[in-house]
Amino acid sequence: MEEINFIIDSAKEQMSSNIDHLDHAFSKIRAGKASPSMLDNVSIDYYGSVTPLGQSSNINTPDARTITVQPWDKTMLEVMDKAILDSNLGFTPMNNGEMLIINIPPLTEERRRDLAKKAKSESENAKISIRNARKEANDELKKIDSVSEDLIKDAEEQIQKLTNEFTSKVDATYSVKEVEIMTV
Repeated sequence: MEEINFIIDSAKEQMSSNIDHLDHAFSKIRAGKASPSMLDNVSIDYYGSVTPLGQSSNINTPDARTITVQPWDKTMLEVMDKAILDSNLGFTPMNNGEMLIINIPPLTEERRRDLAKKAKSESENAKISIRNARKEANDELKKIDSVSEDLIKDAEEQIQKLTNEFTSKVDATYSVKEVEIMTV
């Protein structure tokens, strides 16, 4: 019985981490609002070592359409400016001598649809991962010899309930993100 509970808990933990991964993936899909996480993938050459932009500056969002990057070392402004331009994010920073100001352009309808498709793809990948966790758990249950078939069936039903619960969480998260993306 303890072994069955361990398998069920392990499956639940794996499914939960898939939801966390989906939330992280959705945070990178911009929906027209400025977010410091939009610059997470930008790195600069900071005195000879490749450093993420956030570890060499303060990144803030004073309003919904603006990101400010205030470097700790003002001599790095040009390097940061070039790194943001080279990152292919579609941003053009304005350098005022103190900080970089990035105005986030509004999304076109076509771009919104593309982002919604990307979000749908991420949610489908999360569902696949959840079903894989279910399959692994069920395979582990079948390897147990010392337990009755009824207990195995009950455990499989519990795992299926978990799968349904987490799949519906993915659908709900996707619905919220889709509305966020498509809202102008």
